[in-house]
Amino acid sequence: QLQASGGGSVQAGGSLRLSCAASGNIFVRNGMGWYRQAPGKRREPVAGLWRTDDPTYADLAKGRFIISRDNAKNMVYLEMTSLKPEDTALHYCNQYPVPYADWGQGTLVTVSS
Repeated sequence: QLQASGGGSVQAGGSLRLSCAASGNIFVRNGMGWYRQAPGKRREPVAGLWRTDDPTYADLAKGRFIISRDNAKNMVYLEMTSLKPEDTALHYCNQYPVPYADWGQGTLVTVSS
């Protein structure tokens, strides 16, 4: 199972830290990522962390977001700064680069101008 949390409502320029707890047969050390789906749009990748600890970021996240994980806690995080209204979306964590079919409920990030 994947449980994302940490979303909320912030003003443009603000910051949020998302957390994701993995359980069951899902282990963050095997590669995890953050994805998002804005209203009326397709789900898209935001950031991924390979087994080798090499991060990869979508253009929308470069310079603003940082992905990290704690293998011992089986947790993955997304530190988001300089948030923009266009970052408003449901954010999900999932296996990276090939996500599992079960996305969980996600956590909502709302950025107001």
